[in-house]
Amino acid sequence: MSPNFSRRNFLALTGGALAAPSFALAANAEGADDDVPTLLDHIILGCNDLDRGIEAVEEATGVRPAIGGVHPGRGTRNALLSLGERHYLEIIAPDPAQEKIVHFPQIRQMTDPRLIGWAVHPPDIAAVAKQLRENQVAFIGPDDGSRKRPDGRVLNWKTINLADDRGGLLPFFIEWSVDSVHPSKDTSAHCELDYFEILSADPEELSSTLKRIGLDLPVQRSDKARLHALISGPKGDVKLST
Repeated sequence: MSPNFSRRNFLALTGGALAAPSFALAANAEGADDDVPTLLDHIILGCNDLDRGIEAVEEATGVRPAIGGVHPGRGTRNALLSLGERHYLEIIAPDPAQEKIVHFPQIRQMTDPRLIGWAVHPPDIAAVAKQLRENQVAFIGPDDGSRKRPDGRVLNWKTINLADDRGGLLPFFIEWSVDSVHPSKDTSAHCELDYFEILSADPEELSSTLKRIGLDLPVQRSDKARLHALISGPKGDVKLST
């Protein structure tokens, strides 16, 4: 395995008036972890080869992600690692059996895994669509999605994707079907998401944009727009970055 996938190096894997909110994702609910948004669903690690992504995460954390399955018609397949209650890491890579990648086409060029996006699970995805329309934010959806697991069971969900997600800085929204088990509950465990943060050279502007899509979250000042996440596992702490 390349030295770039050692645990030490893996720690820096890249390095107007608004309508009244129909929902709002506060920074955190009372009693929740202040460093992780309450309704953060999952963070996404992109790579051009799923096996390489799995091996990199296993070497860094000490836990091997479980194969998730294929996204039919989306051009991708994934592996999953639980990060505690209602949070998980998704490793996403091209599916060799499909030609076109609908979302995250940049993963074809990613020889080293890196953070490329994140998702939140709002209480009501229809309310999200309503608020985005009222605030004149362009979006796609709600769209139906599904994935067939290796055991044959099918997971179903609905998603809303922003027309401009600022290169992954802004999340997409996901609502899981009531008959689907959340991936955090039955995938590889023993890791936790210790913190997740959004950074920008203009945090006030990005914070305002987040509020327009219903998310009241802090944005840290940085010379470069990026996402950071810290995962703790049996081998220690692993920092992921865009």
